[in-house]
Amino acid sequence: MKFHGVLFFPVTPFAADGSLDEERLARHIEAGVAAGAGGVFVACGTGEFHALTPEEIERAARIAVATTAGRVPVLAAAGGPVPVARDQAARIERAGADGILLLPPYLVSAPQQGLVRYVKEVTEATGLPVVFYQRGTARLTESTAAEIAALPGVVGLKDGLGDIERMHRIVRAVRALPDGQDFQFFNGLPTAEMTAPAYRGIGVDLYSSAVFAFAPQIALAFHRALGERDEALVNTLLDEFYGPLVQLRDEVPGYAVALVKAGVTLRGLDVGGVRAPLVDPTPEHVARLAKLIDHGLEVVGA
Repeated sequence: MKFHGVLFFPVTPFAADGSLDEERLARHIEAGVAAGAGGVFVACGTGEFHALTPEEIERAARIAVATTAGRVPVLAAAGGPVPVARDQAARIERAGADGILLLPPYLVSAPQQGLVRYVKEVTEATGLPVVFYQRGTARLTESTAAEIAALPGVVGLKDGLGDIERMHRIVRAVRALPDGQDFQFFNGLPTAEMTAPAYRGIGVDLYSSAVFAFAPQIALAFHRALGERDEALVNTLLDEFYGPLVQLRDEVPGYAVALVKAGVTLRGLDVGGVRAPLVDPTPEHVARLAKLIDHGLEVVGA
């Protein structure tokens, strides 16, 4: 399972009664794949994994698998307590997904060997490839990362910490392993485009793009410009679109998800609001987001 291009993390649409809206999720995923997504990560962070039941995660994974029809890899998230994560992993495999994004234990500070044990015990519950998400309380040393990378079934590491020096040491340690050159690293920071140039400098080219969910034209144009070393366009988008978007995102906790859902609705697919404990953007913030999207589209000529 190899990834290329922009990785798509769909939102999870909810109907008026708060239930999972399967039809709109399928439409959302189809639009992303048609736009050129390099992979679909359903029911993950942007998809409000924290607020979904195990059954909803399984249903979302089934919808993603059916909609993509083998065109791109499909992963879904598992995490939290080991028994819960093992159950989620089994559900995701049963749904026909291609892999699992394994989130760290929830609100538990663990020693390094405890993190290795966590990944090992969850991966033993599935035959699917696993990408481990380093964030929150899961802060790996380079030796621990190498040990996790060597576990059967672990194919990637997604970084949500943003500690470039730590991540550089991890990349070098894992690359030194037998077959380490095939291991995949992902920049998983919110609005990852802001740090994509820095991550490329340490050999991490893949990143998750929340913007792709509501403005794939902007996300794809940035990705092309980055790959072609079009610094003028990269800098313009960072200064005039991504930078202001991050400023808006940081005004309210949880906007890294809520703004994305608002953006999808602004672009023509009503995906409903967010579940608690997140809150939906205010009308003022939605209006600012709309102006940002319009300007970003104008910059890329879309």
